[in-house]
Amino acid sequence: MGDIFALSNLFLFSALSDSKSFINVLNFEFDILILNSWIILIMTFPVLGVTLYFLIGLNGSTKRMRKRYNDIDRVLLPKLPINKEVFEKLNAKNSYLANISKYVYKKTGYPVYINTDIVYYDDAATGLDAQKKELQKAEKFIFMEYHTIEDSESSHGIQNILEERAKAGVRVFYDDMGSIGSINTDFVNRMKSKGIQCRVFNPFIPVLKIFLNNRDHRKITVIDGKVGFTGGYNLADEYFHVTKPYGLWKDTGIKLTGDAVKSLTVAFLEMWNAVKENERKDYDIDSYLLDVEYEAKNKNYVQPYVDNPMSNEHIGEGVYISVIESAEKYIWFVTPYLIITDEMMYALSLAAKRGIDVRIITPGIPDKKIVYSMTRSFYGGLVKNGVRIFEYTPGFCHCKMCVSDDRVATCGTINLDYRSLYHHFENGCLYYDCQAVLDTKKDFEKMFCECREVT
Repeated sequence: MGDIFALSNLFLFSALSDSKSFINVLNFEFDILILNSWIILIMTFPVLGVTLYFLIGLNGSTKRMRKRYNDIDRVLLPKLPINKEVFEKLNAKNSYLANISKYVYKKTGYPVYINTDIVYYDDAATGLDAQKKELQKAEKFIFMEYHTIEDSESSHGIQNILEERAKAGVRVFYDDMGSIGSINTDFVNRMKSKGIQCRVFNPFIPVLKIFLNNRDHRKITVIDGKVGFTGGYNLADEYFHVTKPYGLWKDTGIKLTGDAVKSLTVAFLEMWNAVKENERKDYDIDSYLLDVEYEAKNKNYVQPYVDNPMSNEHIGEGVYISVIESAEKYIWFVTPYLIITDEMMYALSLAAKRGIDVRIITPGIPDKKIVYSMTRSFYGGLVKNGVRIFEYTPGFCHCKMCVSDDRVATCGTINLDYRSLYHHFENGCLYYDCQAVLDTKKDFEKMFCECREVT
């Protein structure tokens, strides 16, 4: 009965986590669990279940997509060789962090760097201002990839800059489902008329397009291969306080300058090349990965990485669990949604039982009420095992981060929810033993002061 309840919870979240989408169904790792979930759905909702099975269950495009990504990664990932000297320095400094770094590189092909400066932004609006300043300096190329782009006030400022820098070579990539209702083909045509290349991930075509469950949730900007941005925010008004539909919108981001930007460049080109079978492939990656003459002010250990549902490894969840298991004093998370697996529940609970200060911040004002109710349904099992839950009272927190022991933090697009951990294309960034880790912790401490604790 517990398995059925869990399946129904996950199905509901898949269906309702994106208010602009139709129902997304579960795509479990094991064939038998997939079969069981379809049986439960069809038995509970016969007409809807059968319709969805023929629409999505008989999905052959996943295999084609997987092959496409494998072919592209075989070309791109060798361009990111590991610097053994940097890894050995990290290992000598902290073997726990080195083991996490080794796991990420082994499973993704994205190495750790040291010649990189990192700046943490505790507000999306501050991050966007910094992004605009760097975009205005572009001379060689601009890559931008976002789940949601809204043709509104916030993105117009960026669009104007992109039009000015179009001769440098500008590419814009967005998820169709994430941007439904925000932009349309007029936006794409307008960008193309200005000399800006646009591609759309997984265009939503009901019935004809059945690869609906996996969406591009990444947020990446790369400028000249030297400066990169990532974090939780999309390019829409609510992220930057232009509109306030859910109180104060809390979001964060980081800026990377230096060698680590190479990984963001490769991550973008992976999606750009994989989006369509008949699109021209751009394997001339060497022209975008030229060695940039840059000497970092601070030798920070920085490791951008991606999570790809086409692989059998759930990197986002693996990184989070690894950080939890290595924690000696504290591990803090902030996430807009809390829909987690038994493995994550166990890791969090076990850490709390070991005496680790485990805390999770969730929104005080939800953007989706049913998903909010499901998030709250996980509180009881965590709190009774010693995990502390805090709700952000000023509004909706959309940031996706963790920080532990003043030595490691992550910032990126990966929520503590099943869809983000298992179904979406995501990206994150680990940073070790640097000022940005302490800045991240300071922001957490500020958020705790604005939260109510759930008992």
